[in-house]
Amino acid sequence: MRVAFVGLGVMGYPMAGHLSRAGCEVSVFNRTTSTAERWCEEYSGTQCQTPAEAAARAEHVFACVGNDDDVRAVMLGDKGILAGVRSGSLVVDHTTASADLARELYAAFANKDVGFIDAPVSGGEAGAVNGQLSIMVGGDAGDVTRARDTMNAYAKRITHIGDAGAGQLAKMVNQICIAGLVQGLSEGLHFAKRAGLDVATVIDAIGKGAAQSWQMDNRWETMTNGEFDFGFAVDWMRKDLAIAFDEASRNGAKLQVAELVDAFYAEVQLMGGSRWDTSSLIARLEDGKPTDKRD
Repeated sequence: MRVAFVGLGVMGYPMAGHLSRAGCEVSVFNRTTSTAERWCEEYSGTQCQTPAEAAARAEHVFACVGNDDDVRAVMLGDKGILAGVRSGSLVVDHTTASADLARELYAAFANKDVGFIDAPVSGGEAGAVNGQLSIMVGGDAGDVTRARDTMNAYAKRITHIGDAGAGQLAKMVNQICIAGLVQGLSEGLHFAKRAGLDVATVIDAIGKGAAQSWQMDNRWETMTNGEFDFGFAVDWMRKDLAIAFDEASRNGAKLQVAELVDAFYAEVQLMGGSRWDTSSLIARLEDGKPTDKRD
């Protein structure tokens, strides 16, 4: 399978690596060329100078970039994926972006007889590195089937949610839920410490009951220790929540807790925590500063 991967960031870099290790012939593009050069030294693949060049080489084209503007640039720019992709190919966007943009791209690629699916991921950097991502997909069922075997290189679960844009809507649900979970866990751990309890013992007691969550399993210890120099950045979470708030303004959903937590994340940013993991919500509750120096 000849594939292209556009965007070798924290997520895209290991995801493209899994495709190479799975035996795909991989062409890559990244805005920072030194990152693409390093990727090609680490894996088997070809560096391209534009998204169009990468797409022209591939049957399946994957992208994972920053936000709606970045997606438009790599997809629809003069030297973007649409300009280079061949009829009959398939484009997969793993970026967390708006549902409206996903529908726009679906229509644009359909005019060129190219399939398009929106496929945002969940699982963070660790999920990407370990090939254990959950993928929420919007688009035509046939295109999802075409992409499934390739995406299995870095996925533990692939779920077809619905038509174009549905994958992005499901990712919004994911981020809304995470925001409330992390705030609740932050307050619970903060309370346990103030009450003089041994936090590890408390987590052992409640960690397999109704309070259990991925966040508790994977973040309670680092949160307790004030360690946030890893994971999914606060800046990214606020970007994702802004997308959800924009969608909610149209569909009438009330996101009262998510809006409150977003304001708390704004406080973390003011503390210098823009790049801290989202579990850093606990930092605003604690008297001391986090132990890491990330800014």
